[in-house]
Amino acid sequence: MESKLIWLLIFVGLYWAYCLFWGFRGALRSRTSADYFVAGRSIGIWVFVLAATATSFSGWTFVGHPGLILEAGLPYAFASFYALTIPFTGVLFLRRQWLIGRAFQHITPGEMYSHYYGGDTIRLLTVLVAFLFSVPYLGVQLRASGFLFNVLSDNLLSVEVGMFALSAIVMIYVAAGGLRSVAYVDCAQCILLAFGIVALGFVAVHFAGGWTAFTEGIGNLVRQDLASGKGLTPAGHSHYVALPGSIQMVSEGSKAVGGVWTGMMCMTYMFALMGIQSSPAFSMWAFSNRTSEPFRWQQVVASSVIIGIILFTFTIFQGLGGNVLLANGVFETVTRPELVPQLIDLLADSYPWLVGLLAVCALAAMQSTGAAYMSTFSGMVTRDLYRRYISPGASDSTQKLYGRIFVIVVTLAALIVAAKSTQAIVMLGGLAVAYGFQMYPALMGLCYFRFFTRKGVVWGLVAGLAAVTLTDRTVSEVLPVIMGFVKLFMPDRIASTISDTPWGAYPLTIHSAGWGIFFNMLVAVLVSYLRPDGGKDRERKASHHRFVQAVSGIAQERRRHVPWAWLFTVVWFLVGFGPFAVVGNTLFGDPNAPATWGPFGLPSLWVWQLLMLAFGIFVMWYLAFYVGLSRPVPPEQVEEARKAHLAETADAT
Repeated sequence: MESKLIWLLIFVGLYWAYCLFWGFRGALRSRTSADYFVAGRSIGIWVFVLAATATSFSGWTFVGHPGLILEAGLPYAFASFYALTIPFTGVLFLRRQWLIGRAFQHITPGEMYSHYYGGDTIRLLTVLVAFLFSVPYLGVQLRASGFLFNVLSDNLLSVEVGMFALSAIVMIYVAAGGLRSVAYVDCAQCILLAFGIVALGFVAVHFAGGWTAFTEGIGNLVRQDLASGKGLTPAGHSHYVALPGSIQMVSEGSKAVGGVWTGMMCMTYMFALMGIQSSPAFSMWAFSNRTSEPFRWQQVVASSVIIGIILFTFTIFQGLGGNVLLANGVFETVTRPELVPQLIDLLADSYPWLVGLLAVCALAAMQSTGAAYMSTFSGMVTRDLYRRYISPGASDSTQKLYGRIFVIVVTLAALIVAAKSTQAIVMLGGLAVAYGFQMYPALMGLCYFRFFTRKGVVWGLVAGLAAVTLTDRTVSEVLPVIMGFVKLFMPDRIASTISDTPWGAYPLTIHSAGWGIFFNMLVAVLVSYLRPDGGKDRERKASHHRFVQAVSGIAQERRRHVPWAWLFTVVWFLVGFGPFAVVGNTLFGDPNAPATWGPFGLPSLWVWQLLMLAFGIFVMWYLAFYVGLSRPVPPEQVEEARKAHLAETADAT
């Protein structure tokens, strides 16, 4: 134990030193507000590739994802498709946001949306979405880091003390150096995240007794389900290796048979995860790039290929391996949040130095996302609230000062939520990203469709946020999650009287992001149709879209491939991980007969997931590279088009 703690302190100390180095270096280079909030629009190709990947895949991926596979089996492993659906959002929107941000010198997404749609309501709603996204999402990362070190220190360090201590360093380097420091620290965090997941996958298989014993252990889990009659799907399959159907009608007070992860739940959960790169924070990542060259490499190579392969192999090794280790007596007990810390702790006697390294890998994963949301949210509050309404003439130094203050404020808010909430990490994270996904109609209008009006987007966004809140969990659970600090002032007797919604959580096994976007789009389309833009607004938006199309439109020779792109995407969503993915239950073997699972001992559903991963990588390449949705745009071309657009606007005026 003493050796383990020494190595833990050594690696954490080295990691903290690296973070502080980039924090202070970033502070020295942040001369203007643009330097501080969007890194002076100077982030290079590989810095963005690593930083954006680290931001997209966080402690949620490192700790929460294997834990839910442990609990729900392979049906939840369909969530690994977020390695592709998260950057799918980037394929649709990042390059065009970079173009718009560079041409009009936007620093925050609120400025971008307000410039296009007009008015300040959309600006304020964007800040609200950033708050609803950042605080819960940051809170789960901080709490998870405290829990990890509580387990690895053998309870010497409480969860709360660890959480506050470990968050102090990330708050310091983010407040000091802004987004530039976040980006350079994220480079190391991305590598540590990937290494840690792979290493722990090998650890799980090794302690299970090797590959053959691991696959035999999965077969034994299936036999136990069949023998007990518990955990079976409606078709009579073990919940570990089969989807429980395409969709389920769940009556009030009952639970989905065989688990909630139906095909429809998996697909709409992917909608939620797509909210990561449609969130306001990622708009600022787009603005911070020197060129648009890195987008396609991050979307297809770093995320879809590398992280995709890692998630569909090594996180499944960890999740299913945890059940095998429990059955074999290696673990006395194991729960969802404890799985990864217990896997790390298996190395304490033989490789104490590796315990320290893997602990830092987990810490880096948890802080990679949190740092980005601290920085970007502080920028939005400073520019869209303080500078807009309180001090319009604020100097660069004043803006940087308030940016640092708001980093501290958002960190404290997240710590309060984390300290007051004991909800599962994925529950909180899933709620946050479902809110982020509600920005889709605003982005669609900004980047593609002039049909969406200001009122349509605003009322649609309000409807979407409300629908997410009312369907994500019961109201009594959601309210403390969104505003955990309210419980400080709300007596328990009052909090306990808040009633549940009659339809419960995830009606029809559809994730709240699915319900949110349904009502969001419905209201946005209806209001836009009933209340169209006036003449000046219509012409301004038409001019904007001519500018965007001139610079970043699909090349003429590639437009004939657009119908194929739609077809591939829809088939991938519906069949790959949606309601029709149930064909994967039995296509490559009988899920109830491990002897039919083929030469590698993989259940049919796992084989299906790997095949759909390969198809998904092809779809991402087809969209980003072949069709050209992420084709790089030369900065000089942007400048020429901007001048032409300004001249056109001046003539119209």
